Amino acid sequence: MITTDLFSDLKSMLAEERIGESQGHPLGNGGRVTVYPETEEEIASILKYANDNGIKLTVTGGGTKRGFGGLTESADILLSLSNYKGIVEHTVGDMTLTVKAGTPFKELQEYLAQNNQRISLDPVWPENATIGGIIASNESGPKRLGYGSSRDVVIGLRLVYPDGSIIRAGGKVVKNVAGYDMNKLFIGSMGTLGILSEVTLKLTPLPKYESLVLLAFPLESLDEIRSFVIKLLDSVMEPISLELLNPALSLRLTGQQNVYTLAIAFEDVEPSVRYQEEYVKSIQPSNSTMAVLRQDEAKTFWDRFSRISPNGTGPAGGDQSKAALKIGVVNLDVLKVIKESHILHESSKLTVEAHGGLGHGLCQVNIKGAEEDIELAIKQMRQFAESLGGYAIAKHLSFSLRQKLDVWGEKPSHFFLLEGIKTKIDPNRVLNNKRFVGGI
Repeated sequence: MITTDLFSDLKSMLAEERIGESQGHPLGNGGRVTVYPETEEEIASILKYANDNGIKLTVTGGGTKRGFGGLTESADILLSLSNYKGIVEHTVGDMTLTVKAGTPFKELQEYLAQNNQRISLDPVWPENATIGGIIASNESGPKRLGYGSSRDVVIGLRLVYPDGSIIRAGGKVVKNVAGYDMNKLFIGSMGTLGILSEVTLKLTPLPKYESLVLLAFPLESLDEIRSFVIKLLDSVMEPISLELLNPALSLRLTGQQNVYTLAIAFEDVEPSVRYQEEYVKSIQPSNSTMAVLRQDEAKTFWDRFSRISPNGTGPAGGDQSKAALKIGVVNLDVLKVIKESHILHESSKLTVEAHGGLGHGLCQVNIKGAEEDIELAIKQMRQFAESLGGYAIAKHLSFSLRQKLDVWGEKPSHFFLLEGIKTKIDPNRVLNNKRFVGGI
C-alpha cells in the first residue's frame, strides 16, 4: 500500500496533525508513516486497521530502545505513544499507581516524590524512557539486587491485541494471586504480543537515607573482591547494589585509573545505613581504598550512571558505532566477565565499559569503536559467556550489525512455545515483526 493511501485511511482515525511522514534512522525499527494516538480507542482502531489490511506496525515510546532487536528497517506504520501519557489512578494509601504506557519514567518519579513514594526501578535514560518500554523490555539497573526487575513491580496490565481487542492481565491490588500470573507473558516480550496501554505498579516509600560505598581495588585483586563479596552476601547486611565496574568505567565515573570499583548502595533509615557502612569498613580488604557518597552525592553518581549506556534517541550518526550487551552468568562469574571486558578494552582499539551485579549475575558491556571491531568483540564476549554457561544479548546495536549478528543468540529449547503464543495472538505478524527471539 502506498503512503498516500495510508495517510488517507489514517485520517479517518486520527487528527491530521497527529500523522506524519517518517524520516529514516540508521537504527531501523521505523515506519513510513508515524502516528501519535492519544486514547486507547485510537490505538485499538489503528491496530485493527493494520491487522485487517496486512499492514506491519512498529511501536515506540521514548525511543531509547530503538537499537534493541528488530530486523526491519522500516515498517508501514510507526505507532508512537509519546502523546499517550498521564496518571490514570494513584491510590496513595494502598501504594499503587496506574499509568498510561507512554509516560516518561522521570516524570512519574517526580510526581510520586510529592507523596514520598517511588517506583523501585532504576532504568537507563529515565528522562526519555517510558514506563511501557521499560516493562516491555523487562529492564532493570544496577540496583536490581534490592529492587528486582520490572516483573517484580507490575501487578496489572491493560493491553491492546493486534485485532483491536482490549484485555486486562493481573489487577489493581497487590494481593492478586488467583490463577496464572499473565503479566509475565507480556513483560519482556518486546511489544510483539500487544501494545501496553496501562500499567499498574506497586510502589515503595522513598528511603529516609541513602549512601554509596565505593571500594577501589588494584587490577590484580579479583580474588580479594571475590572473598569480600562472599563475606558481605553471607552477612545480615542488605545492600541495594553490589555492582562491579571495570577499569574503563571506573575511570569515567570515579576518575581513578587502573582499578576495579565495587559500588555498594545502602538505603534505609540513617542509623541502619551508617551501621552497614561501618560493617563494610570492618571487613574491607587491606589493598582497597574506600570512599563514601551520601544523599545528594550518591544520587548524582547514579544519575550519571543512568547515562552511560547507548541511547536510541541520540544523534543518528554516533550510535552506529556503539553497542550494548546484556550478559547473564552465575553470580560470582560476573568477576570473570568484567575481567574479560578489561582484557578486550586493553587488547583492541575499542572502548569497553562494563559493570555487573555480584548479587544477581547480570552484566552490561558497552562497546564503542569501528563496526567491524564491534562485531568481533560481540562474538568474543558471547563465546566467553556461553563457556560459563551463560548468555549474551545485544541490547543496542546498529541496524547493519543486527543483520549480521543474532541479537538474541541461539533459540532456546522452549522457542516452540514462544512461537505458538505469537501465532495465536498475532497470526498476521502485525506487531513489531522480527523484533524478538528467533525472529518473532
